[in-house]
Amino acid sequence: MMERIASDLTFILLALIVAALLGFIIGWLLRGGAIKLLNEEIASLKIKLNDCEKNSQQKSRMGAVISNYDAAAIKAVFGKNIIEDDLKIVEGIGPVIEGILTNAGINTWKELSITTSSQIRSILYAVDEEKFRIHDPGTWPDQAGMAFRGEWKELFEYQEFLDGGKIPG
Repeated sequence: MMERIASDLTFILLALIVAALLGFIIGWLLRGGAIKLLNEEIASLKIKLNDCEKNSQQKSRMGAVISNYDAAAIKAVFGKNIIEDDLKIVEGIGPVIEGILTNAGINTWKELSITTSSQIRSILYAVDEEKFRIHDPGTWPDQAGMAFRGEWKELFEYQEFLDGGKIPG
């Protein structure tokens, strides 16, 4: 008989606990807990949308993403074939520095053209300041911009003026 009473009391106690939990959940939902969470999520998504729209506007202000790559025009000016977005077309950049820039996320002429020379210098110095101190990336963004815009003759003439990728003087 005692076992039966203990069993019944356990059942009643569990039923009360489940009812209390359901009551709490229903009360929370009715008080606006779920609505508050959804409103917070909507606000967060609106912020993310605004950020995306700002990024899109910035990209459109930077110009088209499509370069003016023309293999025949490049060969006519430089006398050799150059593949699109080959950073080594920039005087002062060789295979090692191209690899460092690529590892830093600078893979195209456009990306290099919108990177400041101080940012480039920081990237190089992070690898080996002593080794790359002699390099001056001051003209690299301009050269990359000319390549991106397809200004091959201007780029060639500018590079003829430069001394090892640096402005003489």
